[in-house]
Amino acid sequence: MRVKQILTDVQLVIADLEVHLNGELRCSPTLCALIPATEGHEERIIPLNTPDGRPIFMNPENAIAPAQD
Repeated sequence: MRVKQILTDVQLVIADLEVHLNGELRCSPTLCALIPATEGHEERIIPLNTPDGRPIFMNPENAIAPAQD
């Protein structure tokens, strides 16, 4: 195993996410990577674990749009 790159702009945050599971709306504090906005891309939040706490790989395809107040 080797480190290919250090992502310096990424922050680790805990986000309170809402998810629909088995027909129910549930909320769960979730460890996420917060990637700041860059040229042509909006700010992205990528969950690092599932709603039941299992870890998952950081995948940009799983990005969630930040909440709009």
